[in-house]
Amino acid sequence: MAPKMKEKPKTPVASSVPLEDLFASLDRHLQNFDYDQVVKVADQVLSNAPGDEDALRCKVVALIKGDKIDRAVSIIQASERLPIDLRFYKAYCLYRQNKLSEALQCLEGQERTTSVLQLESQILYRLGKMESCLENYEKLQKFKMDNSLELKTNIIAALILAGRASEVQGMLDSMKVKATSSFELAYNTACSLIEKRNYADAEQLLLSARRIGQEMLMEDDYADDEIESELAPIAVQLAYVKQLMGHQEEASEAYSEIINRNLADPSSLAIATNDLIALKGAKDIADGLRKLDRFIEKPGGLQSFKLSNGLDYKLSSRQKEAIYANRLLLLLHTNRLKEAKDLALELGNMFPESVMRVLLQAAVFVREGNPTKAEDILHQCAEKYPKNFEQLYLVQAQVAATAGHSQIAAESLSKLSQIQHTPATVATLVALRERCGDSISAAAVLDSALNWWSNSMSEEKNKINLIMHQAASFKLKHGQQEEAARLYEELVKSHGNILALVGLVTTAANVDVNKAESYEKRLKPLQGLKDINVESLEKTSGAKHFEGAHIANPVDAVQEEGRKEKARKKRKRKPRYPKGFDPANPGPPPDPERWLPRRERSSYRPKRKDKRAAQVRGSQGAVVREKHEANTSTANTSSSSVKTTQATSGSSKPTADQTKAPSAKSRKKKSRH
Repeated sequence: MAPKMKEKPKTPVASSVPLEDLFASLDRHLQNFDYDQVVKVADQVLSNAPGDEDALRCKVVALIKGDKIDRAVSIIQASERLPIDLRFYKAYCLYRQNKLSEALQCLEGQERTTSVLQLESQILYRLGKMESCLENYEKLQKFKMDNSLELKTNIIAALILAGRASEVQGMLDSMKVKATSSFELAYNTACSLIEKRNYADAEQLLLSARRIGQEMLMEDDYADDEIESELAPIAVQLAYVKQLMGHQEEASEAYSEIINRNLADPSSLAIATNDLIALKGAKDIADGLRKLDRFIEKPGGLQSFKLSNGLDYKLSSRQKEAIYANRLLLLLHTNRLKEAKDLALELGNMFPESVMRVLLQAAVFVREGNPTKAEDILHQCAEKYPKNFEQLYLVQAQVAATAGHSQIAAESLSKLSQIQHTPATVATLVALRERCGDSISAAAVLDSALNWWSNSMSEEKNKINLIMHQAASFKLKHGQQEEAARLYEELVKSHGNILALVGLVTTAANVDVNKAESYEKRLKPLQGLKDINVESLEKTSGAKHFEGAHIANPVDAVQEEGRKEKARKKRKRKPRYPKGFDPANPGPPPDPERWLPRRERSSYRPKRKDKRAAQVRGSQGAVVREKHEANTSTANTSSSSVKTTQATSGSSKPTADQTKAPSAKSRKKKSRH
């Protein structure tokens, strides 16, 4: 990007330093990448020669190289009145500020040079307009460029994001370049293999990319931490491949190591966190939400959600959508429906052409208890996006079946032509039609599947055996015995299925006895049934069930009975004695009444009452009055009292309350003795 220096005429200036020397110094600082000095010298030149085009360009480029984008933009805006075209630099600054639409407008009308085409391609790549980006790259291929390998790497990346991974190998061959020419190109090619589900080759190519990258970066004197940061995308992709190959534990450990070391760039760290959460599923939901919230901001205003650390521009549209989708699913798992609904609405604004946001909105409606609304938006979206209608109708069928709308679920499944005749779809359709009470349509589904598999050139001929057997069972269940017998007979003739032979014999016995007898001869006789007299067995009142009835061989029956008798014998266990007890010297036997309450033991003697308390005090009339008061107070005493006041007239007999059983509290205290 550094502008080419041109010779300046010798012009007398007011400064003590000649203009030629200033430009020589300017060129020297540019060669040494000393951008701060470039800016200072450029200011000296502009003070002596205001509006000098070369000095102004050098200053702008030095500010951009020094990451002082805002200052560069202000200088460009201040120079718009000058006859100098700085629109390319302005577009690049806007690109760096993530103002992509404004940057693209700045490039309109400019000459289609390699620099302009490259910058425009990068902007289109960020905006997700891959087809336009690829058109620019095709134009760039016509130019002879020094950085052609970088261009080829970008072309492969654009092809993958455009959904054209199958064209990657052909493009590499046409460009006459190997996938291992650089670690970036090897990484992108491995991504194309992942898209084609060739995981084993993708893993090997990623390992090669990591080895090539380590060698190249070590030659450039990168530190170990810097090398790990540069190669972090490869590490994340390797963990993802292990996850796809079913090595869940290895993938989880790799993701956790990347996150814990925290040496990856923000985009790789966000992808690793998101993949780990997806791998765990419904486990550690609160921890997953907490980790995802680190990457999401809520700035307010028109945009309710935004990724932090510039991830909105560093991640692709599909990666950003995956992060938001996982967060919404975690919110649904925690029943935070209000937040999930807000996020689902925002996803409609952020990704208006996405099918995933429709599926997530349907999930929110289902969780809210409104499956009808979910079915409606899925149906509308299926008509709007015919390329994804199969996925949408499949989800609609699941939602409808869960809500009990069997008719809608069956109609949705009937529209899926690619999986229409698979055993799982056929079984589901038959079950749904039976729920609706439409056995005729259910039979038609089975007949259609049988016809399709009979005429199919597929190698999976075992599926017609499965479907035919189920069709025969279905027709037998609904009273169509002749049709069931025909299907069973066809199964026996074509596949020799023993289950079909049994079904044919039992079914044909009600339709064609001669046919049933002819096929019955093919059945192998069971052991132990030769000596059984069938006529005498039919005269009995019925068979009685006994254990071991399934054993036909008498020898086996005896052995089985012996094993059962052996199992009945309880194993004798050694008695467990208290600590310190010697069974050889047990000592005196324990008291057999030690567990009884004290009052119930034979050695119990109640305490003698003090007769002095019963002596009469006072006049003779006082005895009658006290006795009357005692009887009255006894009648008014609650049943929960433990003690009662006793007033007697010399009698030692207890009152009625004294003969009551002790309360629960008193029994508990006495049982401790």
